[in-house]
Amino acid sequence: MRARDIMTTEVITIAPDARIYELTRLLSENGISGVPVCDGEDRVVGIVSEGDLLCLTNGHRVRDIMTREVISVDVDDPVEMVAAVLHEKGIKRVPVYNKGRLVGIITRADIVAAMARGL
Repeated sequence: MRARDIMTTEVITIAPDARIYELTRLLSENGISGVPVCDGEDRVVGIVSEGDLLCLTNGHRVRDIMTREVISVDVDDPVEMVAAVLHEKGIKRVPVYNKGRLVGIITRADIVAAMARGL
């Protein structure tokens, strides 16, 4: 099984210049805990999560709190490798790329659901 088989393809994203209140509303309304941060050309420039909000001391925009070094996987990577990346890096979600373009996202819950289906 590959990343493409378990990823969510309708990825919710936010712009780096979005205000923090927009981020909190986006997360809350969608019942999610983090999103990729994309520029005007749909390139991922960061990732932001509830954890970043909990550590908020300064800043009024997403770019002020986002993580800029984004760990990602490829659509053809095996699910076992994706699970290892999430575990080893201590992250809860990972953007999925195809030829350098964001095409999906995989969360820990996606991995667990795949395991329940028998990987």
